[in-house]
Amino acid sequence: MTTTHHRHRTQLVAAAALALLLAGTGCSSKAGSQDGGSGADGVKTGPGVTDRTIRLGALTDLTGPYATLGKSIVQAQQMWADETNAKGGICGRRVEIVVKDHGYDVQKAVTSYADIAPDVVALPQVIGSPVVAALLDDIERDHLLTFPQAWAASLLGKDSVQVLGTTYDVDMLAAVDFLTRTKGLTKGDTIGHVYFEGDYGANALEGSTWAAGRAGVKVVAQKIKATDTDLSAQVSALRKAKVKAILISAGPAQTASLAGVAASRGLRVPIVSSAPGFAPQLMKTPAGPALDAMLSVVSAAPAVSSDLPGVRRMVAAYAKKFPGSPVDSGVLSGYNAAELMGADLKKACAAGSLAREDVVAAHRAQKNADTGLGSPQDFSDNSRPASLETRVLRPDAKAVGGLVGVEDAHRAPGVEEYLKSRTS
Repeated sequence: MTTTHHRHRTQLVAAAALALLLAGTGCSSKAGSQDGGSGADGVKTGPGVTDRTIRLGALTDLTGPYATLGKSIVQAQQMWADETNAKGGICGRRVEIVVKDHGYDVQKAVTSYADIAPDVVALPQVIGSPVVAALLDDIERDHLLTFPQAWAASLLGKDSVQVLGTTYDVDMLAAVDFLTRTKGLTKGDTIGHVYFEGDYGANALEGSTWAAGRAGVKVVAQKIKATDTDLSAQVSALRKAKVKAILISAGPAQTASLAGVAASRGLRVPIVSSAPGFAPQLMKTPAGPALDAMLSVVSAAPAVSSDLPGVRRMVAAYAKKFPGSPVDSGVLSGYNAAELMGADLKKACAAGSLAREDVVAAHRAQKNADTGLGSPQDFSDNSRPASLETRVLRPDAKAVGGLVGVEDAHRAPGVEEYLKSRTS
């Protein structure tokens, strides 16, 4: 009886050990495929890459304050993927884009990242400075090349994270320079700056404050939340401060409220917005006339109404594929990011590896990346903006995208001096 019981117990232990061994082997096999192998063509692979597909991820806002932007970017990048696949894909593989909507909710974005990260090789779209800030360490740990649709300087300095174009502070240097050159601001004048709390607004304020000090003008700051859509109180404060111009680093709803309220209260001064603060739909709102009369937009990207051949081709293709959808700055931004990501993947493939860290290395080797959709960009130094050239645009309800160019891409005076002051 004792012998039988002992034998039975031994069998159970052996079975349990075998089960654990098999489970461990299964886990090891999965981890091995995650860490990379080689495809049938000899190209090294890793997460998000098989012999047949390359999977990219998008953490976007389709239901929050930047829903219009998010939809434009998603559609533009899907158009790029469709065009790419029609030409045979990349590295002989079909490109797929997995989209997750976080609604500009940081916690939801963190959860979505955990869901999507194991199955994609790169992220050509992540909307929101707060979202990217919350994910920075994970992205860097995972070697997941990421292009934020956010331009805060705090996102610089990571190999795997690439701010495309200029940063918010560099754009505000150009905005202050534009006001002093063309709108009659002189030493001793006061300008207002309405800005979102968080990295976006804080970084823009850094730039405007530095540029204002250089120009001898004063900045009166008004911090707001993303949920603030009535800027009556801020306009009252700026009017009391006798501002001669206003900068705004917020969303389209806030820009519309600022311009509409300011015009109705007799504060008809120049307003300069960061690119994320404008959407062409605003021109059809009651604030449209005030925006037309008072607003300028600083942007690293050209207007989608630009005569650049690459922009014109993209606009025509997008209008055909998505009839009825507005062709706004998000379309250009999203398509440009996808084109740059595609170039990185092709370069990595040519070098024999689509593993994540090698895609990042291929990206960082690009010193003059030019898609024909804006200014060339240098990705070799992760501590600097990829471009230092800013354009000035203005609203035009009749133009594609609601904006037309005022000034071509140029470096604002003092940009290099400012960047050195940030690192000193």
